[in-house]
Amino acid sequence: MNHKSVYSKPKKKKTWVKWVLLSIALLFLSLVLILPLTAIFVRAFAGGWSVYVQSITDPAALSAIKLTLLTVAIVVPLNTIFGVTAAWALSKFQFKGRSFLITLIDLPFAVSPVIAGLVFVLLFGVHGLLGEWLLANNIQIIFAVPGIVLASMFVTVPFVARQLIPLMQAQGTAEEEASLSLGANGWRTFWHVTLPNIKWGLLYGVILCNARVIGEFGAVSVVSGKIRGLTNTMPLHVEILYNEYMFTAAFAVASLMSILAIITLVIKNIVEKKSPQL
Repeated sequence: MNHKSVYSKPKKKKTWVKWVLLSIALLFLSLVLILPLTAIFVRAFAGGWSVYVQSITDPAALSAIKLTLLTVAIVVPLNTIFGVTAAWALSKFQFKGRSFLITLIDLPFAVSPVIAGLVFVLLFGVHGLLGEWLLANNIQIIFAVPGIVLASMFVTVPFVARQLIPLMQAQGTAEEEASLSLGANGWRTFWHVTLPNIKWGLLYGVILCNARVIGEFGAVSVVSGKIRGLTNTMPLHVEILYNEYMFTAAFAVASLMSILAIITLVIKNIVEKKSPQL
């Protein structure tokens, strides 16, 4: 029997199926991702370079950009510290209520961002649970930066922790125990043993968290009040410009967000290449 002729047909069929599936995937991505992204940049530059620059340097746009970057600067480090701490506790120690704690960390994935925003309004709004006390002490959370930071933190809590928990569980505790048995303290063990083992996973989680904070809309729109020049982040500013029929300005700011997203994706791909085990 000619074995070559027997096995050649399945190979050709497999190649044919591969190209069909790739074509479907490319067509889908072209329609859902590439075409809309191209449209954003085409509309953004429809009025020329000077109009584009004027749109993103408008005082309201600059305020939205600054507030978005400020939110990122506060939320990402806090969620990184929480993520590392929670992942270390959940992966290195066994205790009662561990599964419940993991479920709590996953909660923002299941809850709508709009509902998350409403929760903070019910807690810290003028008519909320702590509203009277906050008003008496001249503390404003809702319709101010603290509310935007809290809402963004809630939505992005799982990103670093969920990236690290399976990674640290797979690595086990043998290296940390060896370090401690040799006389190193907890901080030295973390800095020289744990952190080098999780650095790429940690960076990957930080990148995802950063991207989500920049693009968060639902929760922030509820707690911010959408006050132009004060509590508007970039996504909210784009929505307001679009609703006011200022399409070129809206797409200009949207293109800036797209550029930030593309930069994030490039960094993410570099991290993935450096860490094949992710």
